[in-house]
Amino acid sequence: MIKRIAIFILIFSLGGFAQAAQTSPQVGNSLNPKEFPHAEEVLPKKVDDKVVIEGSVEKNIDLTLERCIEIALGNNPEINAAFHDVLASDAKIKQVWSNYFPQFSWQTGYTRIRQLQLSDALGKNLTFNYFILGQITLQQMLYDFGVTQNQATIRRLEYEGQKSTLSETINNVIYQTKDAYFNLLYSYEKKRVAEMTVSQYSMFYDQAKAFYEIGLNPKVDVTIAESNLSNAKLQLIQASNAVNLAVAKLNNIMGVPFIDPYNVQERLRYEPVNITLEGAVDIAREARPDLKLAETKVEAAKQTLKLVKKSYFPTLSVEGQVQVGGKDWTSNHGYNLGGYLNFPTINGMLIRNEIKEARYLYDKELANAQVTQNRIYLEIQNAYLTLVEKKNQIPVAILQVKQAKENYELSYGRYRVGEANPIELKEAQTTYQTAQLNYYGALYQYNTAKAALEKAIGKNLASKADEDIELELDEDIKAAK
Repeated sequence: MIKRIAIFILIFSLGGFAQAAQTSPQVGNSLNPKEFPHAEEVLPKKVDDKVVIEGSVEKNIDLTLERCIEIALGNNPEINAAFHDVLASDAKIKQVWSNYFPQFSWQTGYTRIRQLQLSDALGKNLTFNYFILGQITLQQMLYDFGVTQNQATIRRLEYEGQKSTLSETINNVIYQTKDAYFNLLYSYEKKRVAEMTVSQYSMFYDQAKAFYEIGLNPKVDVTIAESNLSNAKLQLIQASNAVNLAVAKLNNIMGVPFIDPYNVQERLRYEPVNITLEGAVDIAREARPDLKLAETKVEAAKQTLKLVKKSYFPTLSVEGQVQVGGKDWTSNHGYNLGGYLNFPTINGMLIRNEIKEARYLYDKELANAQVTQNRIYLEIQNAYLTLVEKKNQIPVAILQVKQAKENYELSYGRYRVGEANPIELKEAQTTYQTAQLNYYGALYQYNTAKAALEKAIGKNLASKADEDIELELDEDIKAAK
């Protein structure tokens, strides 16, 4: 009877403490609230028309996934490099078409000639001075039997290939940004769970200490509770560092490693998408950049084969030349005007084997295009099946959270009335913590799987509003929390 009365007195005395532990920013016994503030205290607040974090010394900005993608598209150096490759490829097209533009040259000089053979024959030293005040030459290519046309077509295909490479780079950067952003959200969730765990173990420690002081529990219970609290604080430190690492990774992918501190305005959520495997493949055929790049390489190899076969063809051109010079700088003048049909130096064995090489490279690009198509199809299959798997894991994870929380509440209630020991309580709390982490991990994996599928098909997927699923999930999440 005395033990029961003491237990009830202790319950009422600890009720106020439990309430204070939930509202006080002091988490644990020796945890610095400035270093590890309560979650409610680090929410962004508007001060003087600026969004800041309580206790921060620097201005903060608000970021969402959409804003992070915008920053990445404007600052990622890989995109910048690929974009300049496109510009350089466009300049190469104009370089080829310059063959049809006239070529202009100007020359001046002085030449002193001594004819040795004539000097010996005539017994007289014959030396000539030849002056060129100016020699202007204008040459115009009229027709090269389609060689320039083929070269320009190859350069244009290379230009299209560089544009596809740029699109592929953008696609990869968007995926990396999404993955890093969801990883940051997951790190925040793990930190929140760690903060809640510290708060709970702090409450367990104070309760075990109170039981010990009134003689209900042995000293070992206090020691166990103190050890659990220390471990929870260590996990909180690790979770906080994981957030900093996730921020650094996201900043690096966005191309702004020295950006000012910012607030992430979103949390991990489930946004269903309705798409079939066949639909994903159809989208990829039209939107996947590297598939277009493979097709472009095949056509470029075909044009190269045509170009090599024209190695025998001549070039038709006209040339005009005006000269001023002679025995002195202005003693005479003259001009040349003519049309030319220039045949290349022909090496039959060389050209024949160049044609063979071009044909083999064309067949190689055909095979590479098939490899690319097969690889993309496998990538889409993997991404789609992974998305389905992660989607099916979310309801199970929610159920685990609900069950673990019920078990934790029962164990905590038993411990408060002296019916449970610290080991049972720790197991229940650990199971509850693991269930929460599994749930947030399932959300993170689902969102990254969705981003991977979008990368695989080369296009963003609009989330369909499935109100029934959303409502059910929201209610389950709220109940679990």
